[in-house]
Amino acid sequence: MLIAVIVALAVGTYAFRVAGVLLRDRLDLPTWARQLLPVGAAALLAALAATAALTEVGRFAGWARPAGVLVGVLLAWRRAPFVLVVVAAAGTAALLRLLGVP
Repeated sequence: MLIAVIVALAVGTYAFRVAGVLLRDRLDLPTWARQLLPVGAAALLAALAATAALTEVGRFAGWARPAGVLVGVLLAWRRAPFVLVVVAAAGTAALLRLLGVP
């Protein structure tokens, strides 16, 4: 059963990608819609990142995780090396949890 669900999702994903390529010239979107598509993709990605950073099992994840994410975002914004960003973010969250911050 699980394999069938995975295969169905894979086929659906591939079909969406192929449909985009095949229907690209046939579908004429208004200019305003073409300008909103990249913004919509960025908004969905930001919403996914915020949900992952702030929630766990449908509830607030505590203050340690968002603090770690904030440290990671600040270091990435300052163009720190990727390894440093990951280690600093994880270290911040771990240190706060060690100190008893949920």
